[in-house]
Amino acid sequence: MIQSQPETKRVEELRRLLQQASYAYYVLDAPIMEDAVYDQLYRELQQIETQYPELITPDSPTQRVGERPATQFTSVRHNIPLYSLENAFNIDELQSWDQRWRRQAPKITAAEYVSELKIDGSAIALTYQNGILSRGATRGDGVMGEDITQNVRTIRSIPLRLNFDGLEILEKVEVRGEAFLPLDVFKQINEERQKAGEQLFANPRNAAAGTLRQLDSKIVARRRLDFFAYTLHIPGRDDASIANTQWEALELLQKMGFRVNPNHKLCPSLAEVAEYYNYWDTERLNLPYMTDGVVVKLNSFKLQEQLGFTQKFPRWAVALKYAAEEAPTRVENIAVNVGRTGALTPLAEMRPVQLAGTTVSRATLHNSDRIAQLDIRIGDTVIVRKAGEIIPEVVRVLTELRPPNTEPFIMPTNCPVCGQQVVRELGEAVTRCVNASCAAILKGAIEHWVSRDALDIKGMGEKLVHQLVDKGLVHSVADLYDLTEEKLYALERMGQKSAQKLIDAIAQSKNQPWSRVLYGLGIRHVGSVNAQLLTEKFSDVEKITQARQSDIAGIYGIGVEIAESVHQWFQIDANQTLISRLQAAGLQLANSAETPTITDSNPNIAGKTFVVTGTLPTLKRDEAKALIQKAGGKITDSVSKKTDYLVVGEDAGSKLAKAEALGITQLTEAQLLQMLES
Repeated sequence: MIQSQPETKRVEELRRLLQQASYAYYVLDAPIMEDAVYDQLYRELQQIETQYPELITPDSPTQRVGERPATQFTSVRHNIPLYSLENAFNIDELQSWDQRWRRQAPKITAAEYVSELKIDGSAIALTYQNGILSRGATRGDGVMGEDITQNVRTIRSIPLRLNFDGLEILEKVEVRGEAFLPLDVFKQINEERQKAGEQLFANPRNAAAGTLRQLDSKIVARRRLDFFAYTLHIPGRDDASIANTQWEALELLQKMGFRVNPNHKLCPSLAEVAEYYNYWDTERLNLPYMTDGVVVKLNSFKLQEQLGFTQKFPRWAVALKYAAEEAPTRVENIAVNVGRTGALTPLAEMRPVQLAGTTVSRATLHNSDRIAQLDIRIGDTVIVRKAGEIIPEVVRVLTELRPPNTEPFIMPTNCPVCGQQVVRELGEAVTRCVNASCAAILKGAIEHWVSRDALDIKGMGEKLVHQLVDKGLVHSVADLYDLTEEKLYALERMGQKSAQKLIDAIAQSKNQPWSRVLYGLGIRHVGSVNAQLLTEKFSDVEKITQARQSDIAGIYGIGVEIAESVHQWFQIDANQTLISRLQAAGLQLANSAETPTITDSNPNIAGKTFVVTGTLPTLKRDEAKALIQKAGGKITDSVSKKTDYLVVGEDAGSKLAKAEALGITQLTEAQLLQMLES
């Protein structure tokens, strides 16, 4: 049906009115029409578009919610990479950042800074073609993200069409910002999920990220995500006709129709940045959304361009984080766990407390030295926090709140599992059970053996391992290969089908390569990377058994401590008996001649030595290492002058500092993947 001119004009008018109303309501927080009027105009637009579908355009307000759920998300390459920001955790580190960029631009004597609240949400990249939203994508690894355009359209504070009134019409605009859930919406969503018997979201950030990746955009629309824009790019424009500064860019984003966080501030000095940071340290608790720090940017785009980027971060910006969230709670008990190496680890069992979006009830106390340092006792009130926002740890004890008659905690002199006397070797902080028959050590050893990076025996979880040990069916990892379906029937919830699947999985593990078997043996200090290095040098178990300690220590990446541990392990008669049993069972204790060490040599990688540290955006560290090894690269666990590249993720520690001191080239995950692909 060919539409008449009046319908075309009316559709354009309705869209203009509805877009103005949405902008006033969601961005300016100053409604210009009643909800009933908005609904009436919206229904009229729907009716005309239904009658004349050729009039429907992507920027129409009716197109915010997709008609059908998406079946999957596709990966897309960002037009402009989304860089991470360098972190600073106090004013001293902020000043260090300031000194670093000034060394890069020694002629700059004065500079302005823009301070913006760091919203705790999910970063997204928006692309507009001739003012129309054409793509929305997740951050991903900064180079590649996922196309979530259909979901982005449901966020009311993201304009589908840019407002160019009084502005130059731009062919292409790239906008970066943060999608987030307001706290009241987050609370409501969790209340609804609780009533429905669904798992609760841990925090607003996780809820926002999970919402953006919903395949059904109608669900996204119901969750009422919000959005603050903070970065503007005009591809292909190298002049300053659009904006000279970050401050001007924020103003321009507002004119185009975006919400910008209203609490940004132009600071003429670093001292004012510090004042802003200190002010919001407490005031952020009164905000209707979560924020975990302040983003500080040099205001001048010309200066930003001059400073450029490191391999990981822009030199002209820094994320000034607030201290990890802390909370008081009470220690109800101190338990001691025994691991697979026999190490006794004390744990504080505490009254549950909410911390950084999760419920915390246990925290490791590491060893007796840490207990003595804290002087922690059962009944104490303690301050607990998330170390690196992940692992709960006790920061300090509030001794002024200590109840009377408490006793200092003393580590046990006997193993709490087997009762044998424990030892603490000279120069070590760890107390250990050295009874090889200890059930706790045995359970830990078997759990390690069946784990994904070792023999990868699917279906054999912790509960099953404990049953096997407790019922006396398994006394070593070799006993796993003597199990039969009939023996497994003695276990809880073990039927014929389940037993057969487990026997099959155990049989499959016999095909795992020699490096995995060596790693699975659980030799102290030998991780999966060291096991790979050892099996490349010693192609079968006889060679490593006969090797001298100096031969082992001579392998690049294997230190004296590891060499001593490996050499001693193979001299113990009980371990040689275990090796004989594994050989008889058919395990691979030699490298396969059919499997080459390098399967897909890459000239950018082959022969180079890599160390991987920190948490990578998309890959697990073992996955990254496997890709490097497949391409012919070498992996070690320690940084030295022989290291060619350090692959760096979030929360990198001492390896990063050592690499920087040695001048070793650092790679992000995205840069590593580019090397692998090229």
